[in-house]
Amino acid sequence: MKKDITIPKVENVFLAAVQEWNDDFMEKVWYVYLINDSDFDLDSVMVVSKAFGTIDGEMKKTSLLRHAFIKVPTVSVVKVEMIEKNVLALNNEFSVTYFIGNTLYDKKFIFRTNTINERATEEVPILFVNGVVVK
Repeated sequence: MKKDITIPKVENVFLAAVQEWNDDFMEKVWYVYLINDSDFDLDSVMVVSKAFGTIDGEMKKTSLLRHAFIKVPTVSVVKVEMIEKNVLALNNEFSVTYFIGNTLYDKKFIFRTNTINERATEEVPILFVNGVVVK
């Protein structure tokens, strides 16, 4: 029965962390965007995020955050969440699940410990700003 299950490959859908000014904190903070660079609309999108890792020899983890989007149109972006600077020293994991037609797609994206920083930025497709991209 396992051989009958096909798991489609996620293509042209990825995440990017982009640094932007935040008036509430009066400093630049990192925001995570979901980028749909595909030829298809993404329906019933669910993004679940968490952070985990070790800081000063002690295991740390955050609570789960869940975000739902009814539709992410073709060649577009949606802002998912802000990443608190205290959790940049942890692995930040985002599980993205969505439908294209009747087919369910699922992929985990991980920003590894301390990889969200200004030195690791590149131009983000569609946004045309610098950010840290995870595919």
